[in-house]
Amino acid sequence: MSDAGEGVGAELGEGAGPVLIVGVTSAIAQATAAAFAAHGHDLLVTGRNPEELEAVAADLALRHRVEVEARVFDALDFEAHDGLMDAAGGDQEEAQGDFREARRIVDTNYTACVALLEKAASILEDRGRGFICVVGSVAGDRGRQSNYLYGSAKSGLAAYLQGLRNRLHPAGVTVTTVKPGFVDTRMTYGKEGMFLVASPESVGRGIYRAARRGRSVVYLPGFWRLIMWVIRSIPEPVFKRLKL
Repeated sequence: MSDAGEGVGAELGEGAGPVLIVGVTSAIAQATAAAFAAHGHDLLVTGRNPEELEAVAADLALRHRVEVEARVFDALDFEAHDGLMDAAGGDQEEAQGDFREARRIVDTNYTACVALLEKAASILEDRGRGFICVVGSVAGDRGRQSNYLYGSAKSGLAAYLQGLRNRLHPAGVTVTTVKPGFVDTRMTYGKEGMFLVASPESVGRGIYRAARRGRSVVYLPGFWRLIMWVIRSIPEPVFKRLKL
């Protein structure tokens, strides 16, 4: 799951069920869905906008000749989570002056993810196989004044996934945390300070490879691991004076 609560999780291997893609109307999730479909996986895709969701689902089915089921789903509708299992970024400046926006950021990027993943984890744990792959962000590696609410939610999500990975390992279920850097999406279009921007397609292919290989933590593109190591290594007395 990522900026808009997007994520993937399903069984891997022969006889597996469809791969679940939550929030498929986002650019990264669409590219990820395409990567799985290109390798013959059937899909269960969700989104909040019915028209856009149906268009994406139809395109995936036609282009890749796989079965694609579409369901309207809002990750913040917690009562709807059970039904789904049975079958965003936010504005930092607005959130600083309006707790409702701050709570929306945290609920979208942490609370809703955890609620949905707990249900998915229990199902896969009982089956004794499968994978969970969640899209986090490099923003969670260190709190910065420009997006510390979003970053704190992603940091909490990374810690949660680390614990979930520990829990599910004995059951043969892999949990992958994906941390993209800047990606060319509607959310980032026109923003200042963007550099080394990756395409959604390249990130989607990277997410597919990470899930298939059962990786634990993956930065996409890979050079972001070094960039964030440098940022994490800046001493706090220096870091707090930087405008990031």
